[in-house]
Amino acid sequence: MSRKTHFVVPNKEKGGWDIKKGGSERASGHFDNKDKAIDRAREISINQKSELVISGRDGRIQRSDSHGNDPCPPRDKK
Repeated sequence: MSRKTHFVVPNKEKGGWDIKKGGSERASGHFDNKDKAIDRAREISINQKSELVISGRDGRIQRSDSHGNDPCPPRDKK
């Protein structure tokens, strides 16, 4: 079973930040401000119980948050 993911990534053509669903080419949202993109992506991720992956301007992953079935939950959260 593959996990559902949503990404916050830089848009190199328009500038700003896009929200993309894993496996999708098309953005489901575009924002000038990264914090606003993250806030909206988090709402979507919580609603759809998916993994949220946030990238930096260089495209490298900065952090991720699990809002669904976490495949690697912390040991203190059984």
